[in-house]
Order: sequence, then C-alpha cells, then structure tokens
Amino acid sequence: MDLGISASTVALLVVALGAGGLLTGLLAGLFGIGGGAILVPVLYELWATLGVDPAIRMHLAVGTSLAVIIPTSLKSFSAHRARGAVDLGLLRRLAVPVVLGVAAGSVIASVSTSVVLKWVWAVFASIMAAKMLWGQNGWRLGNDIPKSWLVELYACFVGLISTLLSIGGGAYITMLMTLYGRPIHQAVGTSSGFGPLIAIPGAIGFIVAGWSVAGLPPLSLGYVNLIGAAVIIPASVYAAPWGARIAHGIPKRKLEFAFGCFLAVIAIRYLVDLLG
Repeated sequence: MDLGISASTVALLVVALGAGGLLTGLLAGLFGIGGGAILVPVLYELWATLGVDPAIRMHLAVGTSLAVIIPTSLKSFSAHRARGAVDLGLLRRLAVPVVLGVAAGSVIASVSTSVVLKWVWAVFASIMAAKMLWGQNGWRLGNDIPKSWLVELYACFVGLISTLLSIGGGAYITMLMTLYGRPIHQAVGTSSGFGPLIAIPGAIGFIVAGWSVAGLPPLSLGYVNLIGAAVIIPASVYAAPWGARIAHGIPKRKLEFAFGCFLAVIAIRYLVDLLG
C-alpha cells in the first residue's frame, strides 16, 4: 500500500478528523447518537487518500467508527445521567437483546457491500425523520412502553441495524420512546446509554472479522484503525457534554425538529449517492 503522502496532506487529514471528532461528540450529546453517520464518510475518504483497497474501505470506516463511539457514548451517557434524564430500568431491560443484535449485525456487516449499508440507512433515516418533523402528539403506539417480547425483539433489531450502520442506536431508541409518550429529553438521555452496548461488542466483531485481511493501514486491529481512533476520540469525548448541555436547554418541539432535520440530511445524502 502506498503511504507516500505529503506532510501537508497528513496535517489536513488530522484537522479533518479532529473536526469530525468534535462534531461527533456534539451530536452524541445533543441527540443521544453515536455520530457514525458523520465519521464513516470522513474515515472513508481518509482510507481512499491512503490508498486502501476499495473493497475494505467501508468496513474499515465502520469498524473504526464503532471504536470511536465507545468513549464518546460513555461520556454522553454520563452527562445525561447526571441530569436525571436516563430510564435505567428500560436500559437494563433491553441490554441483552441489543447485544444479541450487535452480534448478528457484526456477522452480516462483514459480508455486506457498501450499497446495502447505504440503502438501510436511507430507508430507516427517512422514516424516523418523517416522525420527528411532522409527527404530532397523536403519533403514539401507547401511553407507555409495553411489557411485551416485541419490545425486546425491536431492541435486537436496533443492535443489528446500528452495527451495520456504525451508529450508537440512539435514533431508534429515541423513536421507540417518543412513540410511547416519553419526553424527548428522557428519550435522548436513555438512548445515549445504548451506545456503549452497541459499540463495544460491535468493534470487537469488526476486529475479529478483519483480523487476517490484507492491505489494512498501519496500526490496525482487524477493521479498527488505532491511528484514526486516537485522533478522533479526544475531540469527541471533549465535545459530548456540550451537546448534552444544549439538549437540555432546548424546548421539546425544537429538539424534535432539529433531530428530524439531521436525519433527513443524512437520508438525502445516501439517496443521492445511491441514485446519482
């Protein structure tokens, strides 16, 4: 692999990764998400610049992004919990199903193409954006989350999809909680707690899946690159409390609208890429 790039290019890449890390942390705190939707395309371009084989670029971007989500989501969860915005009972209830979904997602992601991953993101981001942008209080499935195995099944699905997309899963948990009448601030806070449950086993799965793959950049453990993680993690952890502070100062409807706009932008970006 050709690593003969100039010092100025390296500097620009480091700055880009640092900026991506700050934005990732801000989004993690603001929306209870892992920020993979921002990191994956940034990392993909980094690997392209370094001459990494196109066949493994997306997997390397997803795996490294999952590793970055670990400390970022832990910091975000800590900030929301300190404000009393986390439903620990629901978090404990859905922890095991989420992890089981992550295990399945790791296996599927290792053999999926980038086109499949983009279509999954575009479809589900569009659905969630519609709910947040145009949903009214009448958009509810009930007054509280039911004691039903279907909820656990949904949590398993969240773990699977979140691993495929390298996100913290917060968007899907937030949608579930708001559809059952939970306040958006509690939904965002609780969602942040699922980030580590998805990112830790997910990153391990990508390390195992890429362990013997040829053409990886230096200092890579399977599909997780330690250099990229080392640059992004400090910036994202630093910015996560900013997002949590902003989230708790925004009125409910404005936070929902901002969340919906974020999801819509990401969905449109992938659709343009897929259909262009």
